[in-house]
Amino acid sequence: MDEEHIALYPFASEVSAYVESLGVSLESLLNSPAFRRSRARGMERVMQSIEGEIEKSLTKDESWLLSETLSYPFAQILVACIDDQLFTKRYALKEAEAALKWLEKESTDFLLEFGEDFGIQAEAEELHFSMHFADYIRFSSSIREPIWKLTNRQLKSGMVVVTKKDFVRLLQEAIKERIEKSFPAPKIPSEISSFCAPYVAEIKDHFEIHKKKFGATDFGAVEPELFPPCISHALANVQGGVNLAHSMRFAMTSFLLSVGMSVDEILNLFNVSPDFDAETTLYQIEHIAGATGNIYKPPACDTMRTYGNCIGRDRLCEKINHPLAYYEKKLYLKNREKEKGKEKQEEEERGKEKQEEKRKGKTRRKVKGKEKA
Repeated sequence: MDEEHIALYPFASEVSAYVESLGVSLESLLNSPAFRRSRARGMERVMQSIEGEIEKSLTKDESWLLSETLSYPFAQILVACIDDQLFTKRYALKEAEAALKWLEKESTDFLLEFGEDFGIQAEAEELHFSMHFADYIRFSSSIREPIWKLTNRQLKSGMVVVTKKDFVRLLQEAIKERIEKSFPAPKIPSEISSFCAPYVAEIKDHFEIHKKKFGATDFGAVEPELFPPCISHALANVQGGVNLAHSMRFAMTSFLLSVGMSVDEILNLFNVSPDFDAETTLYQIEHIAGATGNIYKPPACDTMRTYGNCIGRDRLCEKINHPLAYYEKKLYLKNREKEKGKEKQEEEERGKEKQEEKRKGKTRRKVKGKEKA
């Protein structure tokens, strides 16, 4: 693999040996002014993964090759310091998507060699690739479209026939898997965590702003058992493979985004629907989340009733006028009960302490009485 490919695909196995050959220590990467550009680019990679797309250009100069190559390990350090599974998955996905665009332009020979790096046994046949069915299953299992099921593919002597486009798509999954498995890294030393703290703080702030921009409200951890009856009913139908009406699908999706669920989490909920299409569903969810500039909030109860989506109405429903208000009220009631329980427990502990003090006091008085006698 030449230097340009190393810069474009820094997760390839031989890149580690190349980076070692540069003789750049971790301390230098973190502190030396000579690698300021690499650190800036590493930070940019992580920030772009939040915004939607990691952009890569191909500039044939030595400084670019060095900074682009070393930016990847610095970005990995930052992601490891953030130590958030969901964020790590997002970063891995965006790195893999960025690689996909370049892999689509590569020659057949390069793709075969690149696939070998991930343990993929493949051969090129005119405009098609043939790969071992075990490799196909391994990397296609996370892709939800029906066309990727092995039963919908041509199988010859244990080899699955795929187009170049599909082969590259499977390479994307292989890249994503490798990057995800590179985390969590061993516990980050305190001196590295301290150095990266300003970067990490900025990344986390940016991520929070991004989530709020795309419709998430700070309700804390999502608690499905507190959802209003209409949303719980819709979720049960989706998970049971029942197709929702468009109005109910919109209401449920906008509600879930508003209470803090991610686009990917909601996408996974729909993957059991009979008409599930990952690309179309993802577009619809991101559209509702505000990808086009308009952030959509869930409809009020009156609108839900108008479309026949008010199902399972309970006593609390009679006191509120919006599904989010229902969820907020349920959270309040749950937290209040939790506080009451905590106060009761503390009161019981104080009572036990008083009883223990009284017991000790009686024991001391008895002892003194015996001593006087």
